[in-house]
Amino acid sequence: MLEAFIALIAILTYNTLRKNVKSTTIPHPKMQEAKAVLKRYYGYDAFRPMQEDIITRVFEKQDALVLMPTGGGKSVCFQVPAIVLEGTCIVVSPLISLMKDQVEGLKSIGIEAAFLNSSQTATEQREIEDGLFYGRLKLLYVSPEKIVSQGFLPLLKKINISLFAVDEAHCISSWGHDFRPEYTQLQFIKSQFPDIPILALTATADKLTRRDILNQLKLVEPETFVASFDRPNLSLNVRSGQKKLEQIVEFLKERPNQAGIVYCLSRKSTEDLADKLKRHGFEAKYYHAQIPPAERSRVQEDFINDKIQIVCATVAFGMGIDKSNVRWVIHYNLPKNIEGYYQEIGRAGRDGTKADTILFYSMQDVMVMRDIMSQQENFNAENHELQLAKMERMLQYADSLICRRTMLLSYFGETHDGNCGNCDVCKNPPQYFDGTVMAQKALSAISRLQEQVAMGLLIDILRGSQRQEIVSKGYDKIKTFGAGRDYPFADWQFYLNQLVNQGLLEIAYDQKHTLKLTESAKSVLFEGKTVQLIQAAVQEKKKEAIKRETEVKPSRERMRDELFDLLRELRRKLAQERGIPPYLVFSDASLEEMAAKRPITDEDMMNVNGVGERKMVLFGSQFMEVVRDFVRTKTDGGAAVTGSTYLKTLDFYQKGMSPEEIAKERAVSAITIYSHLAYLYEKGENIDLKKYVSKEEIVQVLDILQLMEEPYQLKPIFDALKEQVEYHKIRLALAYYAKNKGK
Repeated sequence: MLEAFIALIAILTYNTLRKNVKSTTIPHPKMQEAKAVLKRYYGYDAFRPMQEDIITRVFEKQDALVLMPTGGGKSVCFQVPAIVLEGTCIVVSPLISLMKDQVEGLKSIGIEAAFLNSSQTATEQREIEDGLFYGRLKLLYVSPEKIVSQGFLPLLKKINISLFAVDEAHCISSWGHDFRPEYTQLQFIKSQFPDIPILALTATADKLTRRDILNQLKLVEPETFVASFDRPNLSLNVRSGQKKLEQIVEFLKERPNQAGIVYCLSRKSTEDLADKLKRHGFEAKYYHAQIPPAERSRVQEDFINDKIQIVCATVAFGMGIDKSNVRWVIHYNLPKNIEGYYQEIGRAGRDGTKADTILFYSMQDVMVMRDIMSQQENFNAENHELQLAKMERMLQYADSLICRRTMLLSYFGETHDGNCGNCDVCKNPPQYFDGTVMAQKALSAISRLQEQVAMGLLIDILRGSQRQEIVSKGYDKIKTFGAGRDYPFADWQFYLNQLVNQGLLEIAYDQKHTLKLTESAKSVLFEGKTVQLIQAAVQEKKKEAIKRETEVKPSRERMRDELFDLLRELRRKLAQERGIPPYLVFSDASLEEMAAKRPITDEDMMNVNGVGERKMVLFGSQFMEVVRDFVRTKTDGGAAVTGSTYLKTLDFYQKGMSPEEIAKERAVSAITIYSHLAYLYEKGENIDLKKYVSKEEIVQVLDILQLMEEPYQLKPIFDALKEQVEYHKIRLALAYYAKNKGK
């Protein structure tokens, strides 16, 4: 009762401060608990950018729209507050496979979660609903069809709901790339549960789609959080569509045992490509909607569990997979739009480590795509025009010669100054020229035209065209009329597309594709910002050959890769024994950190990102044993591998040898061995200090420490004790203090 009263006072005080102080630096009273949850269950010491602000929003019972790239940590934004708060978080998710993966992941770290969907029997659903009713679940994942069903609402009304999380929220918008009509019924949530916060989450939504999400869900005074869409770990590459198979085979030979997806435009091409890759010695499977459901599930499960490494699939594959160790994604054909492309490449490198993406394209892809769009059921002229415009934007991305990352980020309203260094253009840059004056002419014209014209009309105005529309509207009277008559129409189109891709202009698709100035454009017009453009002539000379970069890895990097392979094999074995996907044991990122840091003690292992309490208990000792065996046996250029000297001392100690005997055996001083034992004791090894330093001597040292400041030095302590306690005993006493302080 007293704890609840104190918590209430803390929250009231926090709310008062928040009303009077606009700064968001005041932490919510529950944030310490949230950070403890993050470390305990997920194994991370700190939240990523924006996560803490979003979680605070939930604690304040406020709505929010969250845009984060795939792998950016969206799930943590609702899972952590769900664990902290009383009640159950209801998560709306569009795919059965996605629900299954998320729930398996939560259970693997000790969190009570479940899902409800059409794949379950009536008995299974009833058991889960009982668990929900009696408050045993922290998170429940449901399909949009389930949550809007008449029979489910009465149950929701009877339970304690902490928050609603609408995942893949872009599905609610017909402007988006993956519209699902059933999502439009979710607006009932706010009307039926007005006091419960809603988080709408997505990885891909342009400004138009964002507005639609807010309107459709009826969010109340929502705050929009847009994390950086930059995924610097993804290498972005575009290649000519000629000799695709040969290029893919060469690419795969350089990446044995790496999981990846090849996205194809048609069902038949998935089968053909998988068959061709098999003939080249690769184990590949295909996946598309006409395969029987049981076979589709088997392919997906085999991929998730690392039984197969390559899947050739249509774009539906992967959306419901929370697999963190996909190391590459290839697009065999040009995607329909940038939103879809960005989401699909985002399935690589979700763990934050290096991943590769390749996009093949040809004009044949464009023609096929146009035919597909024009033959769609329920053809809608306005939507068709929008789809064509977005496809043209995708073509610009593939055909351009400016930094790929700059173009992607500008599409989502984010600026990126300078070259990224991790795309094919930046690695083989074209020649640029100072296009500031040309850009200013175009931007000034758009401003004078009140941002009311599309690209084609703007070019005609800049070139001084006297066609009737221009004269009748008085566009021939603006100051920049005819200011660009020295350049042909195609060149202007090429340069204006660069301005769009650099984030200086936006295309308002819902306003007849008119061009709008961004804040960056205003800095070019009024603040002297310069603009670098690529000469139009360079486009004609674009090289199709892609430079292969080969590099001989240094010795230490080879050793790290060797240890990583050993750890990955252990992960596969443990996952197989438990019937779970390998990445649910540890992610590739965690394994890479283990291979780099080589943890040999419990404390070291708990400092590896992704190692929480439950995973430490379940798997920590097995992985440390692999590291220890590796450290014991390997040398790096003749020098001992980091950590090996302590393990050698530990091995001799466990055989019953005294520090002096170990020193003689290892040809080092006894002081060094005592230092090793002190370190091992601090790190949690079973070292009996009482053999070497008495309780009275430890107390003497601890008493002296009260008179000194950290970091403690042996010599001052030795002098303060009037040289009555030997150096090695002081070192052991300090180890005792370091391990036991605060207990």
